[in-house]
Amino acid sequence: MKRGEVAALVLRVTGLSTSTYYDRRKRLSNATVRKADSPKGRPLPGFSLTVTGEKVSDEQITEWLLELLEGEEHVYGYKLLAQCLRNERGLILNKKKSYRLCKEQGILQKQRERKTKHPRRLPKNRIVKGPNELWQMDIKYGYVTGCRRFFFVLSIIDVFDRVVVEQYRGPVCEAKHAVQTLWRALKSRIQPGDEPPTVRTDNGPQFISQLFGDTCESLGMVHERIPPRTPNSNAYIESFHSLLERDLFGKRDLMTFDEAYAALDHYMDFYNNRKMHGSLKRMPPTQFSQWVMTLEDRSKFYKAL
Repeated sequence: MKRGEVAALVLRVTGLSTSTYYDRRKRLSNATVRKADSPKGRPLPGFSLTVTGEKVSDEQITEWLLELLEGEEHVYGYKLLAQCLRNERGLILNKKKSYRLCKEQGILQKQRERKTKHPRRLPKNRIVKGPNELWQMDIKYGYVTGCRRFFFVLSIIDVFDRVVVEQYRGPVCEAKHAVQTLWRALKSRIQPGDEPPTVRTDNGPQFISQLFGDTCESLGMVHERIPPRTPNSNAYIESFHSLLERDLFGKRDLMTFDEAYAALDHYMDFYNNRKMHGSLKRMPPTQFSQWVMTLEDRSKFYKAL
C-alpha cells in the first residue's frame, strides 16, 4: 500500500479483514497525536516543601540561591547550594531540582577538569620475538550457581608463548589485587637485572587507578591502555577468556566458591601444561616456551613468526 497499491486488493490477498485494518490504522493515528501533544515527563510542581510542610515557590528558591552566590557560598556547586538551603531554610530540596534551577539561571559552576597522574599510553604495533616482552592483562567473571554470585578472574598472559603467567580469583577485584597479581608474575618470570615486560590492559578501574600506575612507574614498566571498544587490541587475553568460557564456565554449574576455584586451578594446569595450541606448533604453552629457549639459532624461527 505504501507503493500505491489499492488497499482492498492488498487486504484481499493477505486475508486481512477491512474493519481490522482501518480500526488499527485509526488507533495508531490517535496514539501518535496524543504522544505529540503530551509533554515529556511529569509536569513540574513549581514548588518545594519545607520540613514543616510549608510550600515554597520555585521563584523564591531561585532568589535564595542567588543570595547565597552573593556571599561566601559562591564557591559552592549546585549540590552544596541545595545543602545550604536544607540547613538554613529547612527546605526539602534534592540535587536534581537544584541543578535545574541553577541551570535555568546560568549559575552552574564550570566542571573541573580531571587531571590524571598517569595519562593513557596507547598500544604500539610491535613484533614480539621472545617471552616476557609483552603481557596482556584483563578480568573475566565466573558464576557460582549455588550461591547466585559472581567472582572475578584476573589473568596475565604472555603474548609470545601464551603462558598464563599469573592469575587471581576472588569475590572482589580491586586495584590492590591487580598490583599483587602483577608482582607475583614478575617474581616468577623475571630475573633480577632483566628488563620488565610491557603490560597492556583495558581501561578498567583497577588499571587506571593511581596505585596501579605508581606500581608500573616504580618498576620501570610501560603500561599501555587500549582505546575504548577495541578488544582486538587485547586479542590474546580475550581469546584465552573465550576458551575459559567455552571449556569451563559454559559447560558446568559451579555450586560453591571452593568448587569453582578448584575447577579453575585444574583447568589452568591443563591449559598451561597439556593443552596443545595450533599456533604453537601443537605444543602446550610451557613446552613451547622451553623449546624456543633451547634453540641455538633462533633467527630462522623468528623469521617464520
